[in-house]
Amino acid sequence: MSAPPLKKPTVTEREARQVAEAAREQNWRKPSFAKELFLGRFRLDLIHPHPVPSEEAVRRGEQFLAKLRDFCETKVDAARIEREARIPDEVINGLKELGALGMKIDPKYGGLGLTQVYYNKALALVGSASPAIGVLLSAHQSIGVPQPLKQFGTDEQKQRFLPRCATTAISAFLLTEPDVGSDPARLATSAVPDGDDYVLDGVKLWTTNGVVADLLVVMARVPKSEGHKGGITAFVVETDSPGITVENRNSFMGLRGIENGVTRFHQVRVPAANRIGAEGTGLKIALTTLNTGRLSLPASCVAAGKWSLKIAREWSAAREQWGKPIAHHEAVGAKISFIAATTFALEAVLDLSSQMADEDRNDIRIEGALAKLIASELGWRMADELVQIRGGRGFETAESLAARGERAVPAEQVLRDLRINRIFEGSTEIMHLLIAREAVDAHLTVAGDLIDPDKSLQDKAKAGANAGVFYAKWLPKLVAGSGQLPGTFSEFKTGGVDLSPHLRYVERHARKLARSTFYAMSRWQGRMETKQGFLGRIVDIGAELFAMSAACVRAELLRSRDEHGREAYQLADAFCRQSRIRVDELFTRLWSNTDGVDRKVVKGVMAGAYEWLEQGIVDPSGEGPWIAEAAPGPSERENVHRPIR
Repeated sequence: MSAPPLKKPTVTEREARQVAEAAREQNWRKPSFAKELFLGRFRLDLIHPHPVPSEEAVRRGEQFLAKLRDFCETKVDAARIEREARIPDEVINGLKELGALGMKIDPKYGGLGLTQVYYNKALALVGSASPAIGVLLSAHQSIGVPQPLKQFGTDEQKQRFLPRCATTAISAFLLTEPDVGSDPARLATSAVPDGDDYVLDGVKLWTTNGVVADLLVVMARVPKSEGHKGGITAFVVETDSPGITVENRNSFMGLRGIENGVTRFHQVRVPAANRIGAEGTGLKIALTTLNTGRLSLPASCVAAGKWSLKIAREWSAAREQWGKPIAHHEAVGAKISFIAATTFALEAVLDLSSQMADEDRNDIRIEGALAKLIASELGWRMADELVQIRGGRGFETAESLAARGERAVPAEQVLRDLRINRIFEGSTEIMHLLIAREAVDAHLTVAGDLIDPDKSLQDKAKAGANAGVFYAKWLPKLVAGSGQLPGTFSEFKTGGVDLSPHLRYVERHARKLARSTFYAMSRWQGRMETKQGFLGRIVDIGAELFAMSAACVRAELLRSRDEHGREAYQLADAFCRQSRIRVDELFTRLWSNTDGVDRKVVKGVMAGAYEWLEQGIVDPSGEGPWIAEAAPGPSERENVHRPIR
């Protein structure tokens, strides 16, 4: 007899945190450069010399990039995709024939078997032609069916689904619900066991690729019952199964060509053989998949940075103001320098993180998250600066520019397209909390019981003893280090540009970051998790230090290969100088900020104390609930699912 359908979960804040904590990887089996950085240990040996791909990986990767470039230049009409808000079927079918659906899939299943490095280079290339195509391919392979099956699927599942994913079947990942975002403890979609099947009921929102997908990875909650552990569980679901309805194709500010929708499940039968992993492991599978899956997003930001630099260079040479090209005016030149230096650093972060993922020698859960965080934030700023450099033309659409006889430069589109990256795959605010949790993991491991209100006095006493031993060894190492020695990292010098002071800065400020974190934990203890402003700044500092390290190491790699080494050193130097200003400001804001007064204002706003400030306007918003009702049941809407054939 099957278990009864689940009711919508109601959870406390503590219960939600427990669900998230249970899903994260608890152990550190491999070294992590970023984890060490947050602990005040600058382990340059983990990233230098810069790891490099094998000759065979380079050969296969470059061979595919050449084919993909030709396809993008001859078959992709970016203006048409933006105008029609849809990728033409013939383009998607062309990508299938090219093998683009199987870039990360092992050749034994019909894929190309590209490394993470070349997969990201391919996404950057195709994303520069059309960001919507980049999203289609990355949603399919980075978080769709191929990645979780690669890591957690059975041999039988891989043999059944991966050949299809590599050639014809588009996949999507379904976690978010209308009332559930980054709080999966409240997941309402149910998967009720019934014989050899599970019966799915629920509604999923923002299903990227969901409108055209053939296969879905669906996260649903299995009720606990006899013989069933229950919990959030992952399933591979065929989209032509009876009871699945794509109820809406969503439209957005940017990325107008993406196939993103609302998907309803009503009494959808899924074979138990389609379950990925054990019951209750779905959230862990999702988070583990995202560890490397998030690297596809920095790839799009790097592509946007490269294009922004090209347009800024060409436009700023052609446009004159007050007797000289605008590039030679300091106000504009500073923006161009920022775009150039930041593009170099973000590509350094992306390539370093990707190569470490390929080698599998390091745990890159923090590196991948930091790459996503800093790329999405700085990528958006680069696009914004490009619009400013272009002036009124930056605000004008490419179509309008072409209509009056000027070059159709879609600067405003890039700004719109990039904006979602600060929300996609974990918003900046959620990334701050996720990374902060990993950054303080060592502290919570030895001293967590001291601040846990549910722990007994005996547990607290034991934790106190363990913490005393740990901190007695750790704290003295934060006082002095190699960053205080003038000759350290002297090999990072060429052509009059010396990067060693920047690496010494990173080493010193990694220790300062660790001291600041320890002081905050001592001060706030159990309330530390509520200090989101402080934690966000701690993480942002770590992201900047990581990016500075990656930029220096990449510059040295290019110098050693005689590949624009002098210029790479110049760009790394510029980025580090810009980054150090941001880091110094963030350290100041750790303790000198408006967090307290902001909380008071928020209380006033929510209590209605400032409603008078809202007077004098009209609200153009339409009628309707803030969050659509998502009660399970049969669909009452037309199915807009549109498989590509």
